[in-house]
Amino acid sequence: MKAVITVTGKDVVGIIAKVSAACAEYQANIIDISQSVLKEYFAMVMVVEIDQIAVEFTKFVDAMATLGTENDLVIHTMHEDVFNAMHHI
Repeated sequence: MKAVITVTGKDVVGIIAKVSAACAEYQANIIDISQSVLKEYFAMVMVVEIDQIAVEFTKFVDAMATLGTENDLVIHTMHEDVFNAMHHI
């Protein structure tokens, strides 16, 4: 199973490191990552494998959102099933 994580906010040093460290802490394996900086704004999309995460998925979602709040970022984590359903007619 996979999840899609989006991260947005003002660009500062260390965003990718912090989000990657949180993924590693919860044993979510990063499969793909894309990031860009538009003027002073940071945007990133990650696809992570969640088969082996160390907590329930909802707790992982909450932990990532909290990480965002603590760092003036918006972090959304969505299970691939929800993401796929949203983009399928």
